[in-house]
Amino acid sequence: MNDDALKDLARRAGIATEWEDFAGKPHVVSPDVLRRMLAALGLPADTRGELAASRRALSRRSSVADLAPLVTATSGRPTRLDIGGNEAQPAQIKLERGGTRDISLVPARGRLRVPAITETGYHRLLIEDREIVLAVAPPRCREVDDVVPDGRLWGLATQVYGLRHAGDGGIGDASGIARLAEAAAGRGADAMALSPLHALFTAEPARFGPYAPSSRLFLNPLHAAPGLVFDASMMRQALADSGVQAALAAQEDKALIDWPAAAEAKLGLLRALFDLFVDGPELDGPLGADFARFRAEGGPLLAEHTCFEALHAEQMPMSDWREWPVDLRNPASAAVAAFAQARRREVLFHAFLQWVADRSLGLAQERAREAGMRVGLIGDMAVGMAPSGSHAWSRQADVLLGLTIGAPPDLLNPRGQEWGLTSFSPRALTEGGYAPFIATMRAVMRNVGGIRVDHAMGLTRLWLVPDGASPADGAYLTYPVTDLLRLLALESSRHGAVVIGEDLGTVPAGFHAQLEQAGVHGMRVLWFERDEEGFGQPDSWQRTAVAMPSTHDLPTIAGWWTGRDIEIRAEHHRLGEGVKPETVAAERAQDRPLLWTAMVEAGLTSGPPPAPETPETVVDAALQFVARTESPLCLLPLEDVSGTPEQPNLPGTVDEYPNWRRRLETDVTSLFDDPTITRRIETIATIRPRQ
Repeated sequence: MNDDALKDLARRAGIATEWEDFAGKPHVVSPDVLRRMLAALGLPADTRGELAASRRALSRRSSVADLAPLVTATSGRPTRLDIGGNEAQPAQIKLERGGTRDISLVPARGRLRVPAITETGYHRLLIEDREIVLAVAPPRCREVDDVVPDGRLWGLATQVYGLRHAGDGGIGDASGIARLAEAAAGRGADAMALSPLHALFTAEPARFGPYAPSSRLFLNPLHAAPGLVFDASMMRQALADSGVQAALAAQEDKALIDWPAAAEAKLGLLRALFDLFVDGPELDGPLGADFARFRAEGGPLLAEHTCFEALHAEQMPMSDWREWPVDLRNPASAAVAAFAQARRREVLFHAFLQWVADRSLGLAQERAREAGMRVGLIGDMAVGMAPSGSHAWSRQADVLLGLTIGAPPDLLNPRGQEWGLTSFSPRALTEGGYAPFIATMRAVMRNVGGIRVDHAMGLTRLWLVPDGASPADGAYLTYPVTDLLRLLALESSRHGAVVIGEDLGTVPAGFHAQLEQAGVHGMRVLWFERDEEGFGQPDSWQRTAVAMPSTHDLPTIAGWWTGRDIEIRAEHHRLGEGVKPETVAAERAQDRPLLWTAMVEAGLTSGPPPAPETPETVVDAALQFVARTESPLCLLPLEDVSGTPEQPNLPGTVDEYPNWRRRLETDVTSLFDDPTITRRIETIATIRPRQ
């Protein structure tokens, strides 16, 4: 078979056949990788016949019958359809909020064009005998400036699992979120960014990485706060019935979360609550009616997820659904339907867990807003989902089974990275009217005032690796970024949610500008706002991006100054191939004075740099340094506010480092009793006063 024909098909499908590494060295993607990626896209190319058929499937058609089921547009601007034509054609618009409008599709450069529609929404466009969705988006996402014009807001960034409070059972929950949000709001904070709350694997609590979810459509019930939903008497009864009070108390005393033990105790309490609820009078009251509404609104997606959860527990220890008996791998099979019917109470239990998690998070957002936060909670959306999880099982056609997301080789990871996640198929998105993407946006924007899109570059391209291949043996796959950004803007507007895109690292040319044009706030982090000469002054930071001193994957301020991050990376062999700890330590010894000088020049401190083992004044000055930027929103991680040297996650490790396990040393309600934390927060509030 001609490799040129294979490469041409790959390029037509959006696969880059060549790429350039961090050192500028060009690479050519192998034919085997191209075939495997094409197969995952539903475009087999192992034979001449398959290649020809796949080429025909991608051939551009221009008839009304070939229109995609959903077309995006920007409010007030005409949009071209993929329909050829040299003469005007009549059509009709049915507006989402009611009303019908006759329009004329006018030819423009060989294609028919829909005239400008000012009303945003999911309208219906009728052309001949076809009816498609015309999604008209506002020009930009909701921005911080829409919340507070010309504002300079600040907030905290928190790892939800670590929010300690009495009664949390050893895992931070929505009650801890609400309590911390209220306390921070009382000191001038307008936002609180959360670690991801996506659904993980209830039957497998050892899989607790928040960025490797089973589904982004639902929540992790271990972060539910049933005490926000049910009254105290019912909670006491459930504690007594469950017999887990001592186990919960034991977990609360730990510095590091024991996820399996804490999950067992917390799920025991939730099951006792479920039994009391469905077998008692509450089911016929307002809460029962609310539960019924939640299930009805959840529809097939909720039914599929809750069935998966029950089935996954039944099939353990066979964790991966791709290894289950064949008839259970298909969610539409008779065997799965029979299981759901036979175990309907268990399926209902998982719906109950989702309801409690959803309602308690909603109540936390209400309390944050009522306390004075003008944005409130900011959710975090992972870049993908586990191929062995609920979404991949429920909607197999949505995702790229057989491919995992990663990153090409770089200086720190010369072999590349493979993240164990899959994502949406771009062909499935366009052919399915973007339903999976829209459902995900609605899920993550529910009950929050904003979202952070992890690895936002995934809106335009992803590095994908065939299962079993080396991470270096992958390729970039492009996504319909214009459509995705328009849909993101439409859902952002409808939910009143500010959007932040994590755009750190290797970014395609022009992508920063695309995000800014779409009203997506980028992220700027202290450690990257520098060059060989030193650290940039606060007024040099991008004014439309969110400012942070660090992130969960990077050193804390105290960790960087003390060199604790170097010690940890060296201990776990994460310095880079052939890199010696003493080399990195010597570089850090040169970098410390550069940061200190920048902070002195900003008028935030004075004198010589403190010793590495005394980072307190550095933490003070660095927090103020970031707060001094012109960014519309400054987010300060709790680890930095408290001066913690340990970072929440060490990329490239699993069990070697206590990723996603550290709990706050103090209760969230007494966090601001610490005079150092209070002093730092008061200083930030002075720099960024609430208007």
